Amino acid sequence: MIHVCSLARVDETLAATGAERLLSLLAAGTAMNRPAAVAAGNHLLLSMHDIAEARDGLTLPGEEHVQAVLDFARGWARSRPLVVNCFAGISRSTASAYIVAAALAPQRDEMELAQTLRALSPSATPNPRLIALADGLLGRQNRMVKAIASIGRGADAYEGTPFCLKIDV
Repeated sequence: MIHVCSLARVDETLAATGAERLLSLLAAGTAMNRPAAVAAGNHLLLSMHDIAEARDGLTLPGEEHVQAVLDFARGWARSRPLVVNCFAGISRSTASAYIVAAALAPQRDEMELAQTLRALSPSATPNPRLIALADGLLGRQNRMVKAIASIGRGADAYEGTPFCLKIDV
């Protein structure tokens, strides 16, 4: 199970789920202290901005970020849930949850997975740059990109409602 939430809801999500592993995607300078419930080796903190194209002074998500997400996911024993967060729980975290689910369940249809994501989170707006990079790294031949594009932009929200995405159906 992958639990997705905003930065503000990390502690309560960890407590509610019993998760020991945390993936955080935040802009450099955003305060993030590793929760006591998560061992240092079980927390991956990646610094990037929620952008899809290069902008002066901002960190564009890169292939190295996506590769780190994939490596972290593949090192997850899956005996307990994984929590994924970004600042709002809307874009970088939903993209990463989609990427992790696609990587760990390669037989799962990309379109079905995207539609499930939309049903679970009306505000989900997965970062298109992260999705495109993962699509290439996973050899999905643009199917991930097309699937995420098909669900469109999510409902406007300041903060996404936490949700849980099953890896296998």
